[in-house]
Amino acid sequence: MQNSERIWDLVDEHRAEFAALSDRVWGMPEIAYTEYASVAEHAAMLREQGFRVTENVAGIPTAVMGEAGEGGPIIAILGEYDALPGLSQEAGIAEPKPLPGNGHGHGCGHNLLGSAAMLAATAIKDWLAQSGKPGRVRYYGCPAEEGGAAKSFMAREGAFDGVDAAITWHPSAFTEVARALSLANTRMDFRFTGRASHAAAAPHLGRSALDAVELMNVGVNYLREHVPSDSRIHYAMLDSGGIAPNVVQAKSAVRYAIRSRDLKGMLDLNERVKQVALGAAMMTGTTVDISIMSAVSNLLPNRPLEEAMQRNIEHLGPIPFDAEDKAFAAKIQATLSDEDIDNAYRAVGIPRQETPICDFIVPLDVRGEPMIGSTDVGDVSWVMPTVQAHAATIAIGTPGHSWQVTAQGKTAAAHKGMTHAAKMMAGTAIDLLSDGQLLAAAKADHQARLGKTSYVCPIPPDVNPPLQPRPKEAA
Repeated sequence: MQNSERIWDLVDEHRAEFAALSDRVWGMPEIAYTEYASVAEHAAMLREQGFRVTENVAGIPTAVMGEAGEGGPIIAILGEYDALPGLSQEAGIAEPKPLPGNGHGHGCGHNLLGSAAMLAATAIKDWLAQSGKPGRVRYYGCPAEEGGAAKSFMAREGAFDGVDAAITWHPSAFTEVARALSLANTRMDFRFTGRASHAAAAPHLGRSALDAVELMNVGVNYLREHVPSDSRIHYAMLDSGGIAPNVVQAKSAVRYAIRSRDLKGMLDLNERVKQVALGAAMMTGTTVDISIMSAVSNLLPNRPLEEAMQRNIEHLGPIPFDAEDKAFAAKIQATLSDEDIDNAYRAVGIPRQETPICDFIVPLDVRGEPMIGSTDVGDVSWVMPTVQAHAATIAIGTPGHSWQVTAQGKTAAAHKGMTHAAKMMAGTAIDLLSDGQLLAAAKADHQARLGKTSYVCPIPPDVNPPLQPRPKEAA
């Protein structure tokens, strides 16, 4: 830990610039694969800080990579900047108030995520230059984490080849080493084709694609009883076939998210859902086209990296929130239920405390009852040793993907949390660059978890990212 204070000073030297970057990205919310303005901000900041910049990473126009340093190990710091639809919200107020515009909002805090990650990478770059030590740091600006699986496509295309370890973080209600626990997830589209006819005069001539979708949904609902309890299956209608009830719907489509604890379980469950779809098509005399939109792997833990990050977090101490930070967090908590707040504490496995924002550090090995989601960081964790931090930027109990997250995205507390996260990540990276034994232990742990199973991307090779055109105003 002898380098900790110096790397923290280097973070502090740039914190105002990156808080401003975070706020700019907050103000230009862009959803999956449309992050042209956000990636331009990140690429410009990388150049301003002296990184060697690669754009269009893995053929994705909204992905960027900046590298600094020479020789030695390569440490990746992963950032994100995509927003969510329907979560527009005025900043700094504790009541729902959408802003005019496209309706998007940073309801998962990715404006903070990418900015803190690049802040950490910049501090590491400066440390390498000042120390003269061999080593390289790479900042990866990754789009489309929210359902677009960009890191999975990037991993498949070799964007992370040669990297020795990866570090990232996520805005959270708590400060901790994130548990490496996520569900493998496939997003799959089912498009049924039938035959239109007059629903009253000639219903017998029609073959309803909408009936097929409804039968598929019923079949999958019955399937839920017969899958592992930690699996998840959900769906959204893409096309109900039209608005005329007197026409038998010739086209209809539904998208499914299919999740399981690991890749094998997900792939097995995918096939079972496909069989239900084929059965629905058979029952209705329709045909079905099945296509994968995206997929992500489950996270692999790495104990040496988790212990190294925990040491950095404990040496750094809790985030220094002040009375004003706590007062606004209390206003946000007033919009929540006791169940929201209790559920947050149950998820991390600690007793409820009388503070509206996390002014403490969660111990490494506590075990709660987390509701498990999915992330494309999982695919990175199969390619190399990976660790992730959580840093408190929101009031305890704030639901993810909510207007309350968006409202807290530009607060002083959020800026303190992202700066703290940058210090956690930068300190861990410096430990890896300074201690060959730590890096060797992380690699050995990774290989042991892979066993005889090498990484295979869950996205088939013929599936491409669902890239979106550059808006005219961004051209």
